[in-house]
Amino acid sequence: QVQVVESGGGLVQAGGSLRLSCAASGGTFSNMGWFRQAPGAEREFVAASSWSAGRTYYADSVKGRFTISRDNALNAMFLQMNSLKPEDTAVYYCAAGAKTYDAEYPYWGQGTQVTVSS
Repeated sequence: QVQVVESGGGLVQAGGSLRLSCAASGGTFSNMGWFRQAPGAEREFVAASSWSAGRTYYADSVKGRFTISRDNALNAMFLQMNSLKPEDTAVYYCAAGAKTYDAEYPYWGQGTQVTVSS
């Protein structure tokens, strides 16, 4: 049984930093990604890591501020978020198991809230 669990959300002032963690169990996943959903908005792609391709991918809105990393031995993934803005406020979700980084992800975590105050 696959389980995906996020942690590390919280409240931070604009310009601050947070680090999100994701632990996936029950399988080995080449493609893992971060998504977010703000109130009243659709879920959107934030960043992804493809272990098989050796590449990372970012949404334009977070490029240069967020960094995704992996610990494949632990099937874990991290999102270092710097220079946070109020518009980054959202529930952040970790996802795993897509065939490519931009394909549909079958496994999702429960989400962790990130709130950036101005």
